[in-house]
Amino acid sequence: MTPVASSNIAAVGYDPAIGEMHILFHSGRLYAYRVSFGTYQGLMNARSKGRYFAMYIRWRYRGRLIG
Repeated sequence: MTPVASSNIAAVGYDPAIGEMHILFHSGRLYAYRVSFGTYQGLMNARSKGRYFAMYIRWRYRGRLIG
């Protein structure tokens, strides 16, 4: 997991073996999303992580609460 500068997201990780991104929110909840590596890179390179998440991940991929 890599800490990120965001008011909503605390850290992000990606497991390329299974194509799964993990997002830890400041609320303490950890979610897993099945996304491409490109989507993960897009989030990590976005100026606003929260805006990228809302536009490209939240409504397009089903998140699974894992912690």
